Amino acid sequence: MFLPIIHLTRLVGIARTLARHDALWPLEMVSRRAAPLRACVWCLRILFRRRRPGRPGERLAVALADLGPSFVKLGQALSVRADLVGDEVARDLEQLQDGLDPFPTDKAVETIEATLAMPLAEAFAEFDRNPVAAASIAQVHFATTADGREVAVKVLRPGIEDRLERDIGLFRFLARLAERAHPPVRRLRPVAVVDTFEEWIRVELDLRLEGAAAAELKEYCEGDEGFHVVDVDWERTGQRVLTTERIRGHNIDDVEALRAAGHDIEDILARSARIFFLQVFRDGYFHADMHPGNMFIDAEGRLCPVDFGIMGRVTRRQRLFMADTLVGFLGRDYRRVADAHFEIGYVPPTQSRELFTQALRAIGEPVLDKSLNEISVGRLLEQMFRTTERFDMPTQPDLLLLQKTMLVAEGVGRKLNPDVNMWLLARPLIEEWMIANRGPEARIVETVRDTMESLERLPRTLRKAEETLDRLAKAGMNPDGSLREPGGMRENVRFWGPVVVLAVLGAMTIGLFNN
Repeated sequence: MFLPIIHLTRLVGIARTLARHDALWPLEMVSRRAAPLRACVWCLRILFRRRRPGRPGERLAVALADLGPSFVKLGQALSVRADLVGDEVARDLEQLQDGLDPFPTDKAVETIEATLAMPLAEAFAEFDRNPVAAASIAQVHFATTADGREVAVKVLRPGIEDRLERDIGLFRFLARLAERAHPPVRRLRPVAVVDTFEEWIRVELDLRLEGAAAAELKEYCEGDEGFHVVDVDWERTGQRVLTTERIRGHNIDDVEALRAAGHDIEDILARSARIFFLQVFRDGYFHADMHPGNMFIDAEGRLCPVDFGIMGRVTRRQRLFMADTLVGFLGRDYRRVADAHFEIGYVPPTQSRELFTQALRAIGEPVLDKSLNEISVGRLLEQMFRTTERFDMPTQPDLLLLQKTMLVAEGVGRKLNPDVNMWLLARPLIEEWMIANRGPEARIVETVRDTMESLERLPRTLRKAEETLDRLAKAGMNPDGSLREPGGMRENVRFWGPVVVLAVLGAMTIGLFNN
């Protein structure tokens, strides 16, 4: 009963902060359909608004940073949703970094000792009390272990869990309120935005999960030349502390420093494109926060990612869809792109395939008419996702995260060499993957795999069916609810069970050879 009142009270404070930063425009947009809310926004403008320079998205980013860690993370999540906030605002929110003032080192030491259940001096021979990075969730210190290994120690902010829990509750309340107040908003799935946001936060609040994400990525990429994922020091890792190998190197976008260190910029760009392709298409598991501050080039010239709090996953079906979409757009085969959308179910079958193909052409031609180095696949996908309202397409949060990651990768690629398009470097790899996964041999393998999985489930399914029929027989009932003579049901099960098994096996065999 009191929770909505608490949320509404907090909203007043948030609205005042937005007004001070001249960033009330999101509330103005929402209030257009509600006269009482319009009146409230008008009052806020009169009482608290201060004129600030900059674009609306820039002012909103500053306001979110002032509101604290949860709102910084929310802004980062909204930067993926150009369909919600618009292209320009999404680009401004992309610049929203979660660098904040560090918290006292004594608090960090307390957290380390409590989490690891040992004194700091026992855990580390040397510990730098000056943090090297302070973000919204945690801060990082460099240290050295007793055996001489240089490590980076990530420590959660004190009390961050309670604060984020409270703010997530507020965000979910607002998302549900928006869906109830204006049903067309449901297609944009604001509650799903909050769910995605909460998923990110849950991982970042348990640093063991971040360590596990790093270990999983390392396992996938172990044999990839020129790519190195940090080792996790599990002995010095817990829920609130993560200790990993320290990386010494240069940020991937520091071109001058990279050249001065003797690195081949063209080779770095080519490997970046290849690694991104492998993570997305081969593994279906990718680093989804790959901004320049999270990617280093070490002395050996290896790409070394850090910060594994936000990782993305794409299913095999989604990978095939993305490959069809990329190859289709780059080859101006818009029908292929449209077919991919209908096959995976992203566009309802009630929509016109011809009109959707025409809409894709209208998106692709202006972009693809540019010189190759100016083509932005990320922006192309962004424009494509913005056609969702016209064709009644539900938003796909997983693909939006991938699209966001592609935009960041593109930006880094252009900084390394503005004359080279990294997607054209990756296109042969994508086409090769498509042949391996779309060809006749791949379909046979997939059919065999599906058949074997079905066979593995069959005994369990039949056993459950027999148990259900047995219970009905004991109750003296037929499956349709009518009464029957006791004992007959069990005899039917014994007779029809083998028949059903043979029929299913026969159908699978026919399907296998037809493929």
